[in-house]
Amino acid sequence: MARKDLEEARVRLYEKKDRTRVVIGVGLAAFALFMFMAVLNVLGSVDISLRTGDAPAKRFLTWFVVAIMGFTGPYGFYLARKQKTIKQIERRLPEFLRDVAEAGRFGMTLAEAIIVASSGRYGKLTPEIKKMAAQIDWGVPATEALRLFATRVDTPTVNRVVSIIVKSSDAGGDVADVLAMVSHDSKENQLTEDERAIAMSTYIAVIYISFLVFLVTIWILNVTFLPKIRESGQALEASTSALGAENPLAGNINQVILGLQVAFFIAAIVHALGDGILAGVLDNGKVANGLRHSFFMLVIALISFQII
Repeated sequence: MARKDLEEARVRLYEKKDRTRVVIGVGLAAFALFMFMAVLNVLGSVDISLRTGDAPAKRFLTWFVVAIMGFTGPYGFYLARKQKTIKQIERRLPEFLRDVAEAGRFGMTLAEAIIVASSGRYGKLTPEIKKMAAQIDWGVPATEALRLFATRVDTPTVNRVVSIIVKSSDAGGDVADVLAMVSHDSKENQLTEDERAIAMSTYIAVIYISFLVFLVTIWILNVTFLPKIRESGQALEASTSALGAENPLAGNINQVILGLQVAFFIAAIVHALGDGILAGVLDNGKVANGLRHSFFMLVIALISFQII
C-alpha cells in the first residue's frame, strides 16, 4: 500500500497544472473592478475618463470597454499561449513516434523504446517525454504513462494517437509498425491543418479590414454628418428666436448628437466582440479563441473613439 501511494504521489507530482481557473478568476475580478468604475462614472460619483469633458454616458461606455478588455485580454492571451504550446508539442510528436518505432524494431519493448527516445531533443515536447520516462522508471506501465501524457496535453491529435498505441500494445501486435503508421498520419494531418490555416488567415484579414472600414465610416459621419446637424439646429434656433417662438428640437440638438455618438460607440463595441469571436471560430473552430481578437479590436475601437 505504501509503495502504491508513493507511485501515485510521484505521478501527481509530474501532472501538468492547469491555470485556466486562476486566469478566469483574475479576468472576472478585473471585469468587476472596471464595471464598478463605470457605474460610479454614470452615477456622477466620480469623473474619471480618458478625455476631460466627456458626458457620463461616454465615460460609462469607456470603462465598460475597459472592463470587457480586462476579461478578454488575460483569458484570450492565456488560451493563445496554451494553444501555441500544444501546437509546438504536436509538431514534434511525429518525430518522437518515429524514434520510438525505430527503437522498437531493434527488439525493445514499448517502455524501453520510450526511455531510449527520451534522450532526444523534441523542443516543447521534450519535458513531456522526460515525464513519461521518469514515470516508467518509477514503475508506471508504459500504457498508463502514455495516458497521463494525453491527459496533460489534452488535444484531439494526441488523444487519438495515444489511444491507437495503447490499444495496439494491449492487443499484442507489432507496435513498431503501428507507431510508424501513426507518425506518418500525424504528419499528413499537420500539413492539412497548415493549408487550412493559410486559407483561413485570408478571411481573418478581411474581418479586420471590414472592422477598420466600419470605424472609418463612423469617423466620416462624425466630421461631416454630425456638424451639419449642429449647424441646422443652430439655424433653426436662430430662426425660431427671431419669430419669438421656441422649438424643442433646436434646444435638444446637442442631446441628439450625443445620442448618435453613443450609438456609434455601442455599435463599435458589438462589432468588435462579434468580429473577434468570428475570427476565432474561423481560426480553429473555437469561440474562446476569438477573445484575443476581440481584445485587439476593442483596443482599436477605444483609441479610435478617443481620437474621433
